[in-house]
Amino acid sequence: MAELTMIEAINEAMRQEMERDPRIIVLGEDVGENGGVFRATDGLLAQFGEERVFDTPLAESGIIGTSIGLAINGMRPIAEIQFLGFVYQAMDQLAAQAARIRFRSAGRFSCPIVVRSPYGGGVRTPELHSDALEALFTHSPGLKVVMPSNPYDAKGLLISAIRDEDPVLFLEPMKLYRAFRMEVLEEPYTIPLGQARVVKEGDDVTIISWGATVPLAAKVAAEMEAKGVSAEVIDLRCLQPLDLDAIIASVEKTGRVMIVHEAVKTGGFGAEVAALISERALFALSAPIVRIAGYDTPYPVPSVEDDWLPNAERIVEGIETLLRY
Repeated sequence: MAELTMIEAINEAMRQEMERDPRIIVLGEDVGENGGVFRATDGLLAQFGEERVFDTPLAESGIIGTSIGLAINGMRPIAEIQFLGFVYQAMDQLAAQAARIRFRSAGRFSCPIVVRSPYGGGVRTPELHSDALEALFTHSPGLKVVMPSNPYDAKGLLISAIRDEDPVLFLEPMKLYRAFRMEVLEEPYTIPLGQARVVKEGDDVTIISWGATVPLAAKVAAEMEAKGVSAEVIDLRCLQPLDLDAIIASVEKTGRVMIVHEAVKTGGFGAEVAALISERALFALSAPIVRIAGYDTPYPVPSVEDDWLPNAERIVEGIETLLRY
């Protein structure tokens, strides 16, 4: 075991997979000489050379379009979009090309690309750097969406994504890159895509979350335990495919549900989770579903982002609301 940060775990996953499979290449803005803006690809150029790790022009559509062409011709690209807010430039390539190649070719071709991108708030970035846009991609059939919340999961899920035969968006919470260390297996391992994790078991309320809000939800749940409230915390880990069975099992146990995510509330993936719960477990609910999310505005300036993002006070208030029913 090694004590790694999330960024170190991501780097190790790519390095070990590139050692295993010579078809894997890494491309993106500043991923080579600089090792990525957050140093996620640090050292890969020196080890694997510029034919397998290379910088691209500042053109997200070109990065993804090139990756798609490489993938359908036998390579396995790992493409980095420097910040998720820049991905709008590549939406056509992702939603209209990568996501549809298997369907469009009647199974003749697959598109095994991984698109890595940092996202999320709490780090005082400028506009279009902190946006959480995961719901855009869960609405595009054919794309898988993975959002880890800790170093151990980040490594295992990224290796699974790299080995997958279809396009995977691997979205990395910037706030957690170096937030804490965790024991991570030194050898390669996989975590199945579409398998949620029970972070903490409880009986009174279920908190469903993913990415950067998972540690926050777990912290609040632990504090509420001291007050006699037993909260179960579910880390979805993957939004597509979604572990609906784990969600329903927890809802049927607690009867009260809170969904916590960074993205804006309207049209966020939390709405889809709430709808699925209503379809599958309506009569298990003892209270209306509560959603704690970003507000319906563009991501704010740094001076007010702490109030815009989900925080402990808003989660506690939501739990107290649920318990009043």
